[in-house]
Amino acid sequence: MKIIGLWAALLVLCYALQTSLLTFVSYNGFSANLLLLLTVSVAFLRGHEQGTFFGFMAGLLQDATAGSYFGLATFSYMTIGLIFGRFSVNLFREQSLLPVISSIPALAIHFAITIGFLFMLDRPIDVAKFIRQDFWPAAIMQIVLAYPVHRLILALNEFSKQRR
Repeated sequence: MKIIGLWAALLVLCYALQTSLLTFVSYNGFSANLLLLLTVSVAFLRGHEQGTFFGFMAGLLQDATAGSYFGLATFSYMTIGLIFGRFSVNLFREQSLLPVISSIPALAIHFAITIGFLFMLDRPIDVAKFIRQDFWPAAIMQIVLAYPVHRLILALNEFSKQRR
């Protein structure tokens, strides 16, 4: 039970960092998405079931506090946890380069789900401008933070295995 509390504390701490400190290094209102990076790393290391659950919890935390469309981040993070957790079956789980590379497709999936949802709501969106001004700056920040976040999750995963 203490391990679950440790994972929950990490989730809350990363969300606090994302919403407080990382806003100072944002570009056009977009900064690195630590919860997305956490979800990808957990999905790679622990599989699709725990990746989906972690994505659910991360998305629920973001939806409950962000005040935008409730359920959008939850659905997006759960989908990403499921997809990348399914890919982890055939891969070396401790490989550190893979989550760095996967941070771009994960961000693309997250943005695609968000854009698709906004299209369904008939919200006007310029996709080319969105990709040029919002996606690429956020993608660069994701790449920069992907390795340290994955190393943190890897250490916590090893600690969790030893405590069982």
